[in-house]
Amino acid sequence: MNTLDTLDTLKPAQGRKARATAQSAAPEMNFASKSVPRHLARGAIGFGLIIGSVALVPVAGPATLLAAPLALIAFRGCPTCWMVGLAQTISRGRLERQCVDGVCTLTKAHPAAKAAVNDAR
Repeated sequence: MNTLDTLDTLKPAQGRKARATAQSAAPEMNFASKSVPRHLARGAIGFGLIIGSVALVPVAGPATLLAAPLALIAFRGCPTCWMVGLAQTISRGRLERQCVDGVCTLTKAHPAAKAAVNDAR
């Protein structure tokens, strides 16, 4: 029996609360780096590997395409993952997500939260 089957047997108000709890318990994907320069360096390495591997095919043959998958390590996934990580790195400590009754919003972080993030670095 999956979670949704269990939730459907609850009263409507209980089901909404349980769904909100189940959704908020999902792990958050974090692609952020410790600093923006470090993240930009990872991007330069990743894009350099992709561009270099494709550009060198006429000169060194198709074996150069083997360098392209190494970019996935630098990107921590794909170029889109890197872009999401860039946004997360830039906004770290400036925004905070608040979820109430299954509705999540982004708000400016409190000064105490910014200090805690800076101390963690």
